[in-house]
Amino acid sequence: MEGFDAFIVVFASGIRLAIPLILACLAGLWSERSGVVDIGLEGKILVGAFGSAVGATFTGSVWAGLALGVASTIVFSLIHGYASIDQRANQIVSGTAINMVADGLTALIGNAIWQQGGRTPQLPDTAQFATIEWPFVREIGAVPIVGPIYQHLISGHDLITYVAFLMVPLTYWALYSTRFGLRLRAVGENPAAVDTAGISVRALRYSAVVICGVLVGLAGVYLVLSQEAYFQPHMSAGRGFIALAALVFAKWRPWPALATCLLFGFLDAVAIRLQGVELPVIGPVPVQAIEALPYVLTVILLAGFIGKAIPPRASGIPYVKER
Repeated sequence: MEGFDAFIVVFASGIRLAIPLILACLAGLWSERSGVVDIGLEGKILVGAFGSAVGATFTGSVWAGLALGVASTIVFSLIHGYASIDQRANQIVSGTAINMVADGLTALIGNAIWQQGGRTPQLPDTAQFATIEWPFVREIGAVPIVGPIYQHLISGHDLITYVAFLMVPLTYWALYSTRFGLRLRAVGENPAAVDTAGISVRALRYSAVVICGVLVGLAGVYLVLSQEAYFQPHMSAGRGFIALAALVFAKWRPWPALATCLLFGFLDAVAIRLQGVELPVIGPVPVQAIEALPYVLTVILLAGFIGKAIPPRASGIPYVKER
């Protein structure tokens, strides 16, 4: 039972670490399903994190931080959308530019305001999302097997965590069971056919870009208002790129994307637990090797262990309306 309880605790930690990945992965899914490649997720996570830190620091309100963080990423998403959809720019170059601008701009503005090397002050408890404790958690927590699952996996998370899990079935329903989702997926496969039917390709792609901005903004907000309680430069730490890898691994489908992100989060939690642990023959586990585990797995999975992952046919291709 002790081993089971320890596994549940580690898995619960993995869930918390996976939330930014889940949100960013779903954001990329919406964008790429419409035909707009977005490798700027890494930079947008930083923008959302910085915006939420600024809003929460100056107002002391977690909701102001949430609003400013999401609004910031929507603006950057619209910039990427304008370059990709209206100007027909190379979407990879546009996303790379967003990553570079976000990385430098957040550090520059943060240092100019607080003069702490880009780091923001520690947020008070009132400016953070509190954990939500479900009813009878202590009583049920004493029950073997069911108790630890209820106490650590179901209860004890913050609002954004529950929103992230809710967004998975909502995304699946919206993409596969609504007219909007059908049209959006059609735009990513054959925009000319959608245009011929009298439906605006531009409007659909912009809608997907805005949804992407909201979701990836929540990923950045989570880092600051739920995990760290401050912003520091480069705090996204490659999560945007891992989310893109998870998206490819999941073959642009919501439920496999959730499973992949949870796997990455669990490995990250295991890596943290293994730091300083001595293994037989090997001895102390090097911290650097442990921290590299999720990235090594990403390379291994993308090297051919997932079968052929075929993106939407019009992904990354600007649509030029025929006259």
